[in-house]
Amino acid sequence: MLVFFSACGISLTDWFGLKPGQPAQKSTELPTLSSNQPTITPQVQKPKPANPVDNTGIHKIKHIIMIMQENRSFDSYFGTFPGADGIPMKSGKPSVCVNDPIQGTCVYPYHDPNDINQGGPHAANAAIVDVNGGKMNGFISTAYASRKAVCVNPNAPACTTLKEQIDVMGYHDDREIPNYWSYAQNFVLQDHMFEPNASWSLPEHLFMVSAWSAHCSNPNDPMSCQNALDNPDPGALIEPRNSNPKFAWTDLTYLLHQNNISWAYYLGEGFEPDCEDGEISCTLKPQKAQVPGIWNPLPNFTTVHQDNELGNIQPVANYYEAAKNGTLPSVVWIVPNGKLSEHPPATVSAGQTYVTSLINSAMQGPDWDSTAIFLAWDDWGGFYDHVQPPKVDENGYGLRVPGLVISPYARKGFIDHQTLSFDAYLKFIEDDFLGGQRIDPQTDGRPDPRPTVREDVAVLGDLRLDFDFNQSPRPPFLLPPK
Repeated sequence: MLVFFSACGISLTDWFGLKPGQPAQKSTELPTLSSNQPTITPQVQKPKPANPVDNTGIHKIKHIIMIMQENRSFDSYFGTFPGADGIPMKSGKPSVCVNDPIQGTCVYPYHDPNDINQGGPHAANAAIVDVNGGKMNGFISTAYASRKAVCVNPNAPACTTLKEQIDVMGYHDDREIPNYWSYAQNFVLQDHMFEPNASWSLPEHLFMVSAWSAHCSNPNDPMSCQNALDNPDPGALIEPRNSNPKFAWTDLTYLLHQNNISWAYYLGEGFEPDCEDGEISCTLKPQKAQVPGIWNPLPNFTTVHQDNELGNIQPVANYYEAAKNGTLPSVVWIVPNGKLSEHPPATVSAGQTYVTSLINSAMQGPDWDSTAIFLAWDDWGGFYDHVQPPKVDENGYGLRVPGLVISPYARKGFIDHQTLSFDAYLKFIEDDFLGGQRIDPQTDGRPDPRPTVREDVAVLGDLRLDFDFNQSPRPPFLLPPK
């Protein structure tokens, strides 16, 4: 059940107080594109993919791994990271605070050493209140509004009761997440990575694979789809769920299939703790490979069925095997189970251990010298962040989340201040493997009515800035999982 905050008085089209295309800050100048980048004209529906023997520039990357964790804002993980656009400080102490309407105090961000957090609601209406027209001061109010005296399921770990302390202003640092901070210190930290739309997990994962979230009246007609910021699948709560096509618009796997580019979506089997309406309290639902879930939307894409690629959605155990054997696909998504997701109330430490094992496996395998790893968290989870999101269309961007780039070609200790979203991952993949083709109704041969070609939004940065393709490949940087 969605929580609606009618008192906010802000519409979905003007919630951020910015004009379309206005960035949170001026973007870093993008690097010059490689001279051998193929040129795509609007008449070409199937552009020639990058030459597989081209080992220059971006094409040194043959394997792109996207690891998507859950529900953390940038400030909650890297708000005190040196050099980053973190929590505003004065004399070493936070200089911003958020009103607590119940206690009548203004709460400053504080160090939270706890391994288990609660967070807050994170559906579209919570984003409106949290952002509050750019004041970024609604986080405690939304957390109070979501608390319940009795949970729907007392045993559900995602349940928050009136007895538990609101912790949305808490942040972690290298004392709780030493490996994440080590990756940031030795590779690339992105401090203006925004979730692509201001909402919860299902829309975010749809954007992650397709740059859009929609509801379709006809699963066989992409033009029947209409924009859906918060509720792309009204039947998501109906059990048992099935893998029937329902998302008819075009996704990245369609372009990959058209160009014979391999891909896999590795899914941690277990339970998904994120409530399917963006709330905090709900009954847990099972999550399995090839079974649609809010973190596993590809089985419901019409293109995946038409291309006979349901088998590309596999248990995460297959990732470890492929990394070890040097058989990683060109494009990889990895999604956790509930216990390892960092989604409250899963522990931060278990998620960090799991992510470290994924990264170590890639580094120890024969594909490391041609790999780029993009690590992010799907939405802000209700946790405080001080940066107002840019508005690029009616869907967002949403709030800021942590982003890391790990690769033998990644710059060392570099903080990327460009404005980014998960759309930048798709853009990088398309530039590397598809000759610059976009998920664009005008050129991809499978038109749909998406409001924006997200990869071409002017404010979106270019991930190539995070790499130095002239340097010798860096050796593995192995960290202890625990």
